[in-house]
Amino acid sequence: MMHVFETTFGPMGIDFSQAGITRIRLFEEAPPATPAKKPPRFVITAAKSIEKHLGGSPQDLGEVQLDTSGVPQFWRKVYEVAREVPAGKIIGYGELAALAGSPGGSRAVGTAMSKNPFMIVVPCHRVLASGEKLGGFSAPGGTVTKEKILALEGVFLGLPRPKLAFDPEVATRHVASKDSVLAPLIARVPYHLETSPSLSLFDALGRSIVYQQLSGKAAGTIHARYRMLFDRGRPSAEELTDLTVAQLRAVGLSENKAKALRDLGEKVRQGELPTLDALAKMDDESIIASLTKVRGIGRWTVQMILMFRLGRPDVLPIDDYGVRKGFQKIYRTRDLPTGDRITKHAEKWAPYRSVGSWYMWRALE
Repeated sequence: MMHVFETTFGPMGIDFSQAGITRIRLFEEAPPATPAKKPPRFVITAAKSIEKHLGGSPQDLGEVQLDTSGVPQFWRKVYEVAREVPAGKIIGYGELAALAGSPGGSRAVGTAMSKNPFMIVVPCHRVLASGEKLGGFSAPGGTVTKEKILALEGVFLGLPRPKLAFDPEVATRHVASKDSVLAPLIARVPYHLETSPSLSLFDALGRSIVYQQLSGKAAGTIHARYRMLFDRGRPSAEELTDLTVAQLRAVGLSENKAKALRDLGEKVRQGELPTLDALAKMDDESIIASLTKVRGIGRWTVQMILMFRLGRPDVLPIDDYGVRKGFQKIYRTRDLPTGDRITKHAEKWAPYRSVGSWYMWRALE
């Protein structure tokens, strides 16, 4: 028996027995006709979850009921372990082989993944060959489909992660020596700021626009849907300016954000914004002045790029609510501190005010 349903990737089908799902298919062409018999509840539930997942709202598919009675024993173990790899994470063939109790069995794992009958539910798209190479993928579209599914989950392969522009050990020692109130938190919580990878400044600014004034989960869902408007899930200014405001709003963006994204695309196409390489040679205030020319991009947004994309050491986002609340908690101020008060206090953190700001956020945790 098979249940057919629609997804953003095209029609899919679920084969099933009374014991569970036996196969999940993605069709390149029209699916075969199926009897109009209502499938079991576990099949309907699985179909709805897969539809949401491929629609840009990652789901926990760990409870989907599978029938693995026809699967070889080793493959079954590999699939069990693979199902424990969460969305947003990837694993290599060798590591998966070791977890499945077969160190050195990378090739066997690769075979099991290429023959995986339970695509998406057994997330073979999260299992990569050595060197984070995509490897094969049994579903239609091959590695292109695999890359798109990974993009929906926030994984973008081959993107460099910029290094911090300062030594964190030197910075934390400096801030701790200058601020006795903050020093105990620095001693307890190691500084660990990871810069965010992105294809380009265009990509980083686009993400910032999407994420503005939204919770992380909601923003992540909309950002994933936004990316799927582009080839391989990788936005480009050329493709963006060809999209209408209505098309952008259809993925959950507000009208203001849709217009801001289109303005960003136009400015990039016209060469009005610097490249990431050019930004590396500019001081912070020059970068802020340059990037705030884009509709919807304010000082705070550029400061986040300075900290998390360029790894700059001396950024103080005084308009950030988390920084202000963290300051209020650490320094026990009755009211939420003003920007002027934070600026005056943070003079002692310079030239590593990014580190002090990071610890304001940590204080709230």
